[in-house]
Amino acid sequence: MKKRTMALLLSMGMAMSSLTGCSGGSGDAGSSAAADGSTAAPSGTTAAGNAQDAGSNGDAITLKFTWWGSQSRHDYTQKILDAYTAEHPNVTFEAVPAGWDGYFDKLSTEAASGSMPDIVQMDYLYISTYAKNNSIADLQPYIDDGTIDVSGIDEALLNSAKINGKMSGLVLSTSLVTFPYNPEVLQAAGVEAPEAGWTWDDFIAMNQKLKEGGVTDAAVINPSLDTNLYNYWVRQHGEQLFSDDQKSIGYADDQLMADYIKLFKDAMDQDLVPTPDEMEQIETLGLEAGPVVTGEGAFTQNWNNYSTLVSGTNDKIKMVTPPTIGAEDKKGLWMKPGMFLSIAETSPHKKEAAEFINWFLNSEASNDIMMAERGTPSSSAARDYLTGSGKMAPQQEDMFAYVDTASAMAGETPAPDPTGMSEVNKAFADACNAAFYEQMSPEDAAASFRKKADEILARNNQ
Repeated sequence: MKKRTMALLLSMGMAMSSLTGCSGGSGDAGSSAAADGSTAAPSGTTAAGNAQDAGSNGDAITLKFTWWGSQSRHDYTQKILDAYTAEHPNVTFEAVPAGWDGYFDKLSTEAASGSMPDIVQMDYLYISTYAKNNSIADLQPYIDDGTIDVSGIDEALLNSAKINGKMSGLVLSTSLVTFPYNPEVLQAAGVEAPEAGWTWDDFIAMNQKLKEGGVTDAAVINPSLDTNLYNYWVRQHGEQLFSDDQKSIGYADDQLMADYIKLFKDAMDQDLVPTPDEMEQIETLGLEAGPVVTGEGAFTQNWNNYSTLVSGTNDKIKMVTPPTIGAEDKKGLWMKPGMFLSIAETSPHKKEAAEFINWFLNSEASNDIMMAERGTPSSSAARDYLTGSGKMAPQQEDMFAYVDTASAMAGETPAPDPTGMSEVNKAFADACNAAFYEQMSPEDAAASFRKKADEILARNNQ
């Protein structure tokens, strides 16, 4: 994410202080520009300007809805909006689709000016910032009065959006860390496919055998990409990455990170895992042209929708839970919220927005169109419906099955990432990469990360 995103987000506290108590409209009366510069037209026949002609009890209203994603997501989301309008003729939409890059730059500006869209697709990385600045509404009243049905959502997953005592968003989907693999590559090298519960020692041994069998990229893994895999490592050891108040690193012994670095440094030295420079080149290939997909690599690390995302190129990719530390493993996995839908505090249509969010998550009509593209649905009823519909591809069925397998190895879902997470991820990558290139020892790298992360967290989480 661009550096100026965090600067804008950090400035929101000052900007929002002048907006407290305001109840502006849901945005400009005219149509909005999407990230690619095109104009997003409202769903249905009602003009975007009617957003100001708000009403309830069946009065005609327009809800402004923004989300990020690919063009295919934009296309099917528009179909969902049209389907909702067909069922609720008084509700039309001003759709504001965007790409990920720049999405939160624009959103932070809108929040500061009081023009945030009524409904906002929100990410785990930023939801705390928007909740703490009071720019997104508390959804708990709409859960309590039955407007939003959350009976099929795991309580820990549901509460991942509870910040400062308020339900800041409704979790739409869940994802878990996974190690996708190419079974044909393993079979050709005479390596038996791993099963849930395999260990890091098993991982190294398998990749050594793969390398001996001529596999160019045994494990295409970037251990310093962000803190997600490291967070898994920390949780395996019964620790937490951040303190409860999110103002500092949560574990006491830096040897924990030093051991993580050593694991992957040794793998790099054996040519089992790419160096950071090599990984940077591999990542330019794109997801569907990566070595594991094309048959040059064996393992990678991603989220449990990986096999679905690459199925257009290779529909044989399988997934297994990440390696464990053995009998002492403390359930490092967690049900990570894939994304949320939040309602702007400035929206004059909170009730109607909540009704739409409930329909978006729970209705068969919406799920028939979405087909789990936004991740494994958080609602068990939606998962059961899709599983029994006969409409799912094998990769989607594998994605759902993985959740069932991995949930037995998952611990409590941690709190949303603290404010300043982009800076923390950079500090983590810098420290790891310095050790991988022997510019400092693993121990010094771990101490350096703690020092920088503590400063970032303390500065951003007052």
